Amino acid sequence: MGKRLSKIYTKTGDDGTTGLGDGKRVYKDEPRVEAYGTIDEANSAIGVILSNTVQKNELRDCLINIQHDLFEIGGELCIPSHKTIDKNFIKRLEEELDEFNKNLPPLKEFILPGGGKAAAACHLARTIVRRAERRVLTLRKTEVVRDEILQYLNRLSDLLFVFARIMARDESSKEVLWNRNPEKR
Repeated sequence: MGKRLSKIYTKTGDDGTTGLGDGKRVYKDEPRVEAYGTIDEANSAIGVILSNTVQKNELRDCLINIQHDLFEIGGELCIPSHKTIDKNFIKRLEEELDEFNKNLPPLKEFILPGGGKAAAACHLARTIVRRAERRVLTLRKTEVVRDEILQYLNRLSDLLFVFARIMARDESSKEVLWNRNPEKR
């Protein structure tokens, strides 16, 4: 790891800039900073899920691995031309997605975010990951971003949706289904 901060405030960002991992200074609202900042936000949202009572150890272990993955992705985005993840990260998510989804009933209705605290936190994390995906796509319009990052984020949002379904069942035994007809809610 690079240099460690012994002092938390440096005052170097007081002018609205931040340092990338390669030492270059850029404005804090540039697409690259927006992309890795939203990855960091998604990672924090997963921390919120973990702070709830996640009843299944395999979900907890998977989420902790994802936090490490997201830290790697953030680092890759922070250091232009740096590579940290590969197709194996995506393959692992796909295998976990298939495994966790196999015991869930097929979807026949849209699901609203909710179903308990951990399930709602999963839905929130899922939407933040979707935003991160959009921010990475915006960055990709002007700079090189590897396909693996977008693929990983796409699979991750799907996995978080499945986790929300599992946690809703664990917490309240039901998912909140969308129904436009108020008399049938």
